[in-house]
Amino acid sequence: RVKGKIVFFNRPMDPTLLNTFRAYGGAVDQRVFGAARAAAYGAVGVIVRSVTTRYDNVPHTGVMIYNDSIPRIPAVAIGLQDADWLSEKLKSEPELQVRLRLACRTLPDAQSYNVVGDLLGSEKPQELIVVGGHIDSWDVGQGAHDDGAGCVQAMEVVDLFRRLNIRPKRTIRVVLFINEENGSRGSQAYGQYADTTALVHLAAIESDRGGFTPRGFTLQADSTVLTRVQAWLPYLRQASIDWIRRGGGGPDIGRIKTARALFGYVPDSQRYFDVHHSANDVFAAVHPREFELGSAAMAILTYLLSEYGL
Repeated sequence: RVKGKIVFFNRPMDPTLLNTFRAYGGAVDQRVFGAARAAAYGAVGVIVRSVTTRYDNVPHTGVMIYNDSIPRIPAVAIGLQDADWLSEKLKSEPELQVRLRLACRTLPDAQSYNVVGDLLGSEKPQELIVVGGHIDSWDVGQGAHDDGAGCVQAMEVVDLFRRLNIRPKRTIRVVLFINEENGSRGSQAYGQYADTTALVHLAAIESDRGGFTPRGFTLQADSTVLTRVQAWLPYLRQASIDWIRRGGGGPDIGRIKTARALFGYVPDSQRYFDVHHSANDVFAAVHPREFELGSAAMAILTYLLSEYGL
């Protein structure tokens, strides 16, 4: 039934889930693997319902994974309004025909670089606390929330230290990772560096969930470290951080295997997938106060790590 046809994937994000990242994870396989799966059965193209929480007609893009042993077929995302229209139309016109015309293409790889800057520690400069985000973005928008906000928040950590005339005991390193969106080569390269350097990676903090109101930090570390940093919550609550709980640090810092603690900054997620990977992700969509609270939260945590260690 699929051979010679265009396959339409129309499974929405689950609106009953409070955690929108869980809802995203439950639907994004259609975009990531849909074309390869459909091509295996002889399909000639794929249409995917955008993986978003916003009911408009703006397509949301993202990484796709092809199988080299199967022909690569084109795939497009469509906005939710078009997806609902197409779904209803197919019920009344099962033989409906759709024409796809695409101009997108994958260009050859080009050399790119991580951006790294250090604020040297006064007492233990050989011990590093990494703060960072990823500097690449999808070209349909400006990448303001994903991940311009995270990159600027990382830079604002050291800027706040300098403006407040704070000399950290340990070195604060800002890393803007390249190529997180479709290959993670920046994090791979930094992970290889971390494995071989004589410098000690005490901890790393990643911001890659948008510039919204702070909620908490996820932490990848042993129980002793978790107990220690949870005692810092009274200070972090000054920037609206309510919790620190177990979880992953993030795709970029996750390859720093020698670090004692990997933190993921977690802002409120209810609006993130309104803008994620779409033309909605623009500078005007970032609320300055929410964004600045995130910078403050990361700076407080960085200060505590620098002064008291783990």
